[in-house]
Amino acid sequence: MRACVPLIVAVLCGMAWAESAESCASRCHENFDRDAACQCDRRCPRHGDCCDDYEHLCTENPKEQKTFLELEEEADEGPASNLYSAPSSCRGRCHKAMDKHHPCHCDAHCQEFENCCEDFETLCSHEGFSHSSDAITKEELQSISEKIYEVDINKAQKSDIILNSQNRISSSDTGDKVDRSPEPLFTYVNEELLSKPTYAAFINLLNNYQRATGHGEHFSDQQLAEQDTFLREIMKTAVMKELYSFLHHQNRYSSEQEFVDDLKNMWFGLYSRGNDEGDSSGFEHVFSGEVKKGKVTGFHNWIRFYLQEKEGLVDYYSYTYDGPWDSYPDVLAMQFNWDGYYKEVGAAFIGSSPEFEFALYTLCFIARPGKVCRLSLGGHPLAIQTYTWDKSTYGNGKKYIATAYVVSSH
Repeated sequence: MRACVPLIVAVLCGMAWAESAESCASRCHENFDRDAACQCDRRCPRHGDCCDDYEHLCTENPKEQKTFLELEEEADEGPASNLYSAPSSCRGRCHKAMDKHHPCHCDAHCQEFENCCEDFETLCSHEGFSHSSDAITKEELQSISEKIYEVDINKAQKSDIILNSQNRISSSDTGDKVDRSPEPLFTYVNEELLSKPTYAAFINLLNNYQRATGHGEHFSDQQLAEQDTFLREIMKTAVMKELYSFLHHQNRYSSEQEFVDDLKNMWFGLYSRGNDEGDSSGFEHVFSGEVKKGKVTGFHNWIRFYLQEKEGLVDYYSYTYDGPWDSYPDVLAMQFNWDGYYKEVGAAFIGSSPEFEFALYTLCFIARPGKVCRLSLGGHPLAIQTYTWDKSTYGNGKKYIATAYVVSSH
């Protein structure tokens, strides 16, 4: 019997190791472990591979996670949360595990305990969301993102854009605010590209905002009409038709008009980042850019960058990441000065159509709100991070877009 003791100990130790490899117990902020089932290093929130108990065991404050993401966004954008996880609704929560923090529930036993949300029967019955249609899988995300990539006929061709990316720096040097690139980023852009209907409609929106937060946005009838024109033009494209078809199949929208109405709310609906009511929106932040507390936030669009650089308002400094794509769209993470304000990390698609960016950010906001959303473009992996605005909601408790941007991955 004694000969068996070492074997028993080895088995038990192996079981203990396997269990610990799926937990952050005694592993907080260790180095990345390629052999572990999940991670507990400081960068795991950025890469979406943390163990389930990482936040509970390794962060005293959930906001601490954000410091390890590729995040230049301000902390008051709010914690990660689900677009459809309003406490008073089962939208997007059908048959999910009970969350004790919600006043009503949508799990399989809520009827037994009489604590279902009011719309449980409507949304979670056979006519509503089901187990299979409620969750969008990683494989489905990769498939639809490849389709969107394939049908983007309005993207720039290689001859349409000549970049001069110049000097690359390490991520540890982004805070020094040194201009290491004397030349502009864009050497040439074929401006016929910018006259295409979706580009022209997109550009018309960019001058409708005050970039400083704390100053309320007040739209004229013409500016409101420009929002409708943009949505109407992008919905004509194969990119947005693919996205709508996918979401319709997923039972997220019952009609194209419902989809368009939701797009207008989530992207153009106003909320307050500063002291003034209605001083920001997802579209303004992500595509046009904002200035808050003396620094640039948002501003993740190459068209906006090119036009501002052309006017002498943007000074390109350097880049930290260049994507693997040998054609457009590509991805560049860069540093720049915007009319006196510095952007430490700003990742953006280069050469993509407006509808392409709009579609991918929307897809990830709906499928993985507040989380890393893993896609595939031309056979290359791509990750997008979104955050919801948690301080106010629109229709049926849905959340506005706080931000969306490209992140790198392991």
